Amino acid sequence: MVFGSSNLKFFKTLIFLVLMPNFCFAQSSSHPFIPREGKLIIIGQQRDAIDGYIESTGIVPGGFMVYTSIQNMDGLDKPADHDGGINDAQYFINAYPRIVIQLGLYMVGALSDTLKGQYDDNILSLAKWMKNTGCPIYFRIGYEFDLPQNGYDPQKYKEAYRYIVDHLRSDGVVNVTYVWHSASMIVPHGNFMDWYPGDDYVDWFAVSIFDPMQIATAEKFFTIAREHKKSLMIAESAPAGLFSTHAKMEWYRHYFDFIRNDDVKVVSYINSDWNAYPLFQSMNWGDSRIEKDPEIKKMWVLEMGKNYIQYSLDLLKKFIAL
Repeated sequence: MVFGSSNLKFFKTLIFLVLMPNFCFAQSSSHPFIPREGKLIIIGQQRDAIDGYIESTGIVPGGFMVYTSIQNMDGLDKPADHDGGINDAQYFINAYPRIVIQLGLYMVGALSDTLKGQYDDNILSLAKWMKNTGCPIYFRIGYEFDLPQNGYDPQKYKEAYRYIVDHLRSDGVVNVTYVWHSASMIVPHGNFMDWYPGDDYVDWFAVSIFDPMQIATAEKFFTIAREHKKSLMIAESAPAGLFSTHAKMEWYRHYFDFIRNDDVKVVSYINSDWNAYPLFQSMNWGDSRIEKDPEIKKMWVLEMGKNYIQYSLDLLKKFIAL
């Protein structure tokens, strides 16, 4: 571990739990913020889309998916929009006390500068914000590390990932769990482990599921996760590029089968009209909003009643922490 002593890490966690009375976690030797029972449901990613989901379904999820970048570190304490819809983490923290945040950190084109210390002030700002949230945070550093379009050099990626984790730990951040997130596509060269930062730096293995064809690759990735005794998360998902009710219902069938069969503990779904945002219009991904199709909405609400963890004031009592 970065501190060279498991006792120091335990001591810092204990101090955090004492100072944050909303946290009622039990102690575990590994895998922070694992649901005791059931599966945590997280909804993303634009503020208006998430509000629409809650208003229409009557379901407040247990967590919210938001994004920021190492370059700007925006969208955390105030709204930010880069043509992909409004990101506003603090909005949900203020509206729903004791929630969970799932945070994706964009690092494309910034690995070298991160390692040179150019963004150290941003990392310090992130650490301060994290500690002030009073929330568990699932933190995806350089999400979809193996997506070819991201261009993450494996060695630099591993070093930058560890660099950020080391800084957050040295800044006393203990309410965060670190997520290693694969795009779950066919890797064009090498293998997943080329990008692996190491067991001491990864708490969760996570995948993206936008096409059922990704499930086979995701299953291989999760096999590696089990070998490393890590928990399993779907970090991004939606039926992309599907437009009929029938096609989407087939997607959900494969999706929920995968979640059940692979014992996925955290499920993150993007409830979005992709074509409504300039950043995504050329991709023609369609509309993944649950509330826009009565048949899908009925199916979804029924599924959410099957042991999915949703928002409640005692939400944090439902997790095990390191």
